[in-house]
Amino acid sequence: MALIHSFENSGNKLFRYRGPIPVILFVLAIPVVYFTNFTGFNPVVVSVITIISIIISITGFYIRAYSIGTTPHGTSGRNTKEQVAETLNTTGIYSMVRHPLYLGNYLIWIGIVIFTFNIYFLLLVSLAYWLYYERIMFAEERFLERKFGDKYLNWSLTVHAFIPSFKKYQKSTIPFSIISVLRREYSGFLACVLGYTFIDNLRYYFMYNEFDFRRISIYIFIISIIITLILRTLKHSNKLNEKGRS
Repeated sequence: MALIHSFENSGNKLFRYRGPIPVILFVLAIPVVYFTNFTGFNPVVVSVITIISIIISITGFYIRAYSIGTTPHGTSGRNTKEQVAETLNTTGIYSMVRHPLYLGNYLIWIGIVIFTFNIYFLLLVSLAYWLYYERIMFAEERFLERKFGDKYLNWSLTVHAFIPSFKKYQKSTIPFSIISVLRREYSGFLACVLGYTFIDNLRYYFMYNEFDFRRISIYIFIISIIITLILRTLKHSNKLNEKGRS
C-alpha cells in the first residue's frame, strides 16, 4: 500500500477512535501529578501558571465556539464514524486556519496539561497530539480534496493547517449563533472543568493525603454539572434546534 493511502487509512481510523483521548490523559496525569514537586513552586508562580493555563483553555473554547457558531449544516463537527462535508467553509475563522476545531481542542487540553506544572508532560502531550492529529487532518484533507477539487486546493494553498493568520481574516458569511454553541459544546465544557477539578484535587490528595470537598474547584464542577444537565435537557427537548445548522 502506498504511503499516501496508508496515512489516509490510519487517519480515518484515528478519527473514529479519537473519543477516548481525554480518558488517556486523565490516567497519565495521575503519575505525573504524583511525581511533580509542586511544593517547590513559589505561590506567585503557581498563581500565574494557573491563570495562564485557564486563559489558554478559554482561548481554545473561544476558537471552537466561533467555529461552531458560524458553521452551516452539513459540515464536519461531532460526527464520529466518518468525514462529513456538504459545503466548504472558507470564511470566518476558516479564512485564517484550516483546522480551527483541532486547534481549539489542543489549546483546551494543553491548558489542563500546563496546570500539572510538569514541563515534560507538556512536551510529551504536544508531540503526541501532533502525531495523532496530523494523520486525522491528512485524511480529512484528502476527503475534501476529492469532494471539492480545485476549490479546496486553492483555499488550502493560502491558509495554514494549524497556525492562524489574522491578516487573512474574511468576515463569515454565516451569522454567529450562540444557540449552536450551547447545543453542541456543553459536554466539552464539562470535560474541561472536570480536568481542572481532577488535577486540583489529585494534587491536594498527594500533598495532604486527604480530600477537601470544600475546594472551589469542587463547587465550580457542581455548577458545571447543573449547567450541562440544563443544556442537555433543552437539546433533547428540541428547544435548541435551528434551521440550517448542524
